Amino acid sequence: MRNRRVTVLGASGFLGRYMVRHLAEAGAVIAAVCRHATSASYLRPMGDVGQVEPIDADLLDDRALDAVLAGSDIVVNAVGILFESWEQTFEALHARLPVRIAAAAQRAGAKQILHVSALAADAQSRCQYARSKAEGEAELRAAFPSAIIFRPSLVFGPEDDFFNRFASYAVLAPALPLIGGGATRFQPVFVGDIGAAAVAALSREDAQGKIFELAGPKPYSFKELMALLLREIGRKRALVSIPFGLASFEAMFLEFLPKPPLTRDQVRLLHYDSVPSGTLLGLADLGVAPTALELILPTYLDRFRRGGRFLRARPA
Repeated sequence: MRNRRVTVLGASGFLGRYMVRHLAEAGAVIAAVCRHATSASYLRPMGDVGQVEPIDADLLDDRALDAVLAGSDIVVNAVGILFESWEQTFEALHARLPVRIAAAAQRAGAKQILHVSALAADAQSRCQYARSKAEGEAELRAAFPSAIIFRPSLVFGPEDDFFNRFASYAVLAPALPLIGGGATRFQPVFVGDIGAAAVAALSREDAQGKIFELAGPKPYSFKELMALLLREIGRKRALVSIPFGLASFEAMFLEFLPKPPLTRDQVRLLHYDSVPSGTLLGLADLGVAPTALELILPTYLDRFRRGGRFLRARPA
């Protein structure tokens, strides 16, 4: 990995920044591509001087994509969204971008692609997010058969949206919602383990063309995750079951917010578990021991405890 030029797309995102950190620690020279490079200066100290360079790029423009991928040995695609906006759509970023990256990578002479998909990826899903992830995977593999694909479950860590968001709700609200009764199962994976897995996969010839399901040591229902969260921050809150139909009705209005807390597509996604199939490779096959959720949550949720300092998570 040392001195290989790696272009990380989506480098300033939650997952992207950890992939940048681990790749830089392994000695890679990184072009950290993000929408606003000036606000991603925190990425620079992750490597030696000049080893990490934040770069602005509009990934919906093929010429910009060619420019940032020029000279790359490896391309890592960590671009993903949980809800759509005017230009940031599932079709554009999940379904179409991967094959455009494959074409640009081939023009640039890149030898490896690591693509981050999702454990939810399913061409038959009722959820547009899951279908778009599956479509992106399929088109990428057809265009660049040696691409490595990561399918993580719910990703947790200091800057995550999931635990931080629900912990902030628990500070202010008397109850937390359990959509569909909270029966949906997840197998949360630590973001640092995904960064380590990226280095391992890109360093091994036998990882080429493989799909890896990335998950933590054990599964939890949504209800169990909320109970664990409340125990960790030392707050007692009611857990209220919300039928899928009612949640979808509420989401129809919440979707109009600039950053919606819930969309109808996310409600549909909660009809499906996010746990490994057991038929594909995982973290262990890359030599990465999955980190337990209970070991990491206390390191970043303490500020939500009663009497604790309420601070926003800082960039890693």
